[in-house]
Amino acid sequence: MILIDLFLTFLKIGAFTFGGGYAMLPLIQSEVERHGWLTKTELVDFIAVSESTPGPLAINMATFVGIRTGGILGAVCATFGVVLPSLLTILIVSKFYEKFRESRVVDGAMFGLRPAVIGLIGAAFLSVGMTVFFPNGFETAVFSRTDFFVSLGVFVLGAVLAFKKIHPIAVIGISAVIGIIAGYILDI
Repeated sequence: MILIDLFLTFLKIGAFTFGGGYAMLPLIQSEVERHGWLTKTELVDFIAVSESTPGPLAINMATFVGIRTGGILGAVCATFGVVLPSLLTILIVSKFYEKFRESRVVDGAMFGLRPAVIGLIGAAFLSVGMTVFFPNGFETAVFSRTDFFVSLGVFVLGAVLAFKKIHPIAVIGISAVIGIIAGYILDI
């Protein structure tokens, strides 16, 4: 039963989200929490791991959740579920590319989808940010904790480096080193 659940859940995630892994985060979060497959903290931790490893975010998430809840077969079912809608869509679009490219309906759909994707990415940003900076909900005591300011500093540094066009691998590596050092020094 878990294998079918994994496949259908990630099929839904793959079918109803556009814009890539970040746009999928709100639906992934909703589904994995609803099923009890990951907590908010585990989800944020795995997003960090997923960003540090090769491969698309959604596929890494599906594989991780699948293997954790259903073993190797669970990983295969979840991963296949999240990939299948995109695979079928690409096959159809490639078959009829010229017709789709000139379609006013497709142009209109893309015009409407672009801002929605940005909104979904923004929602994921806020949701993950709340979990990182306010893991126990919003409370003023967090502003007196050192780990809050270390996290905020790493976030600002990451944003500055990204805007300066520093390679994402360097940003991830620098952030990981800072986190390791802070973890040892501050016992976070």
